[in-house]
Amino acid sequence: MTAPGLEHFYSVIPAGGVGSRLWPLSRADAPKFLHDLTGSGNSLLRDTWDRLVPLSGAERIMVVTGRAHRAAVESQLPELTDPNVVLESEPRESSAAIGLAAAILVRREPDVIIGSFAADHVIGKQKRFLKAVTEAVAVANAGHIALIGITPTEPATGFGYIHFGDAAEVEGAPSARMVDRFVEKPDLPTAVEYVEDGCYLWNAGMFISRADVLLEQLGEAEPELLAGIVELADSWDGPDRGAVVDRVWPNLKKIAIDYSVAEPAAAAGRVVVIPGDFDWDDVGDFASIAKLHAGGRKSDLAILGEDARVLADSSTGVVFSQGKRLISLIGVTDIVIVDTEDALLVTTTANAQRVKAVVDALKLSGRNDVL
Repeated sequence: MTAPGLEHFYSVIPAGGVGSRLWPLSRADAPKFLHDLTGSGNSLLRDTWDRLVPLSGAERIMVVTGRAHRAAVESQLPELTDPNVVLESEPRESSAAIGLAAAILVRREPDVIIGSFAADHVIGKQKRFLKAVTEAVAVANAGHIALIGITPTEPATGFGYIHFGDAAEVEGAPSARMVDRFVEKPDLPTAVEYVEDGCYLWNAGMFISRADVLLEQLGEAEPELLAGIVELADSWDGPDRGAVVDRVWPNLKKIAIDYSVAEPAAAAGRVVVIPGDFDWDDVGDFASIAKLHAGGRKSDLAILGEDARVLADSSTGVVFSQGKRLISLIGVTDIVIVDTEDALLVTTTANAQRVKAVVDALKLSGRNDVL
């Protein structure tokens, strides 16, 4: 059942990306959203689904994912209906994924409002999250493109930032503010300035908009991309879908929705942000996972993996184990160990962002067997 005031709301979960900074746990055939990284017993995808059901109801959640992941996604989400599964033949970035979802849904329901929520984020304080989405839907109803930004808790350098200005003055959205501009990931001194300024939010990549408004904005910035998406959507619920997808999808431009929609719309004064005061993390690397499990303490060792065998003495960090091997740690701090059947990673939380370089090196050397 849809929540009151959200009768036209539809949740969209883009479930793509490999999560290369989480290699060798996250792979092309088993990306991070299919894993339990929080110790909850559920994958990030399942947690995302459960978070959205109170907003839109299970029958109004669409998942956009790769063809190779369909079986795993449907296994984890048995309530997901076939019309709400959108399969990508290959990754084409967020503009294509979210734009196609919007184009399909607007044909089924002309007044639909969609909210895009990544499959691999961790969110706490559910009631505050629901409140922020409800305000964002009110903003979308008024014809704006809404974002939910996160109130910074520290000068993080791994996130983009949103700078906001005056109150948007939208009925039903008392905390809504107009977006002035977007800022890429800053260095530490700049991030400190942003947090002290008080007018910057972390960009969590949550978009809420009327589907027709989002598509209109996409068409202004990327008309060829929109034309391809429209051709796909026109055939989506018909017998020619497969042939059209195979012909059109590989030629769609790769561009993030931040650049095709959010930034041009903000420059035109059409983007509003709702500050979110709930807990949020995009779990972008192993340092994020270690911090998530430590809960602010520096004395913890997070141990993840079914039947993991770890013996630790005076050690901190995070260990993922997918095998039966005993892992013993003595006197090491901020360690990261990921032990899989065919690859072993050992690093530190301080070097967690550099894991992507290993993945890039493996690609260059042709070692696709471990990617």
